[in-house]
Amino acid sequence: MSAQLELAEASARVAGRRLVELLGKASVEHKGTSQNLVTQADLEAEEIVTTMISAQYPDHKFLREEGESTGGVEADHLWVIDPLDATNNYAHGIPHFAVSVAYAEKGVPMAGAILDPMRDELFSAARGAGAFLNGERIRVSRNAELLECIIGTGFYYDRGELMERTLESVHDLFKRNIRGIRRFGSAAVDLCWVACGRFDGFFEYRLAPWDYAAGGLIIEEAGGRCFDREGEPLRLDSKSVVVANAEIADELLGVVRWDKGET
Repeated sequence: MSAQLELAEASARVAGRRLVELLGKASVEHKGTSQNLVTQADLEAEEIVTTMISAQYPDHKFLREEGESTGGVEADHLWVIDPLDATNNYAHGIPHFAVSVAYAEKGVPMAGAILDPMRDELFSAARGAGAFLNGERIRVSRNAELLECIIGTGFYYDRGELMERTLESVHDLFKRNIRGIRRFGSAAVDLCWVACGRFDGFFEYRLAPWDYAAGGLIIEEAGGRCFDREGEPLRLDSKSVVVANAEIADELLGVVRWDKGET
């Protein structure tokens, strides 16, 4: 996967530079609700990534957040792109966002790169080859009890059941005497921080493939475990994410699990 990984990394870096250039200058529009935004930067970054990949692989398909997707999760050769993860942060001038680019074959992520351009941190992984931060190998944390752990979370745009259930799980985690909860607004960065041990776990009850395709692979290659909210292995067609180091994964899942049919 070296060619695909190198392309994912290179396209993320070029797109990331453009995001930094446009920070505080990009126009902002709503996508249906006042909480769901898209900016000029999202669109330009996505065009950069798509153009770079198409030049090298003209027959490959795309699953992307902003532009029209050309393939589904089971495509033979699929690029899953989030050109600007944490658009709300970006639109408010908060310097915490990322570019996420993943390459998958028949529903299985094979290579992925996530760039945090404000910290100049490039997280990457190829299946079976380990996970890296700026070229240095990374591993998940070894904390073995929730009371030692910091867990990240996120809130979908829905202000109804999803929000209430997330708050209930945060409450339950605090009742377990957890060390801390963090919500920074970028699932892609949160997943990378699990991979490198800054967070011990992360959960969010509604996400799309472009939010976690690269990050899930990076966590797995760093020794972590990835599920959906029902405890099933994370797939490209999953709608939610629960990830953690191997030591606390079962315990965290036991607290935040949300089974089918639950209200």
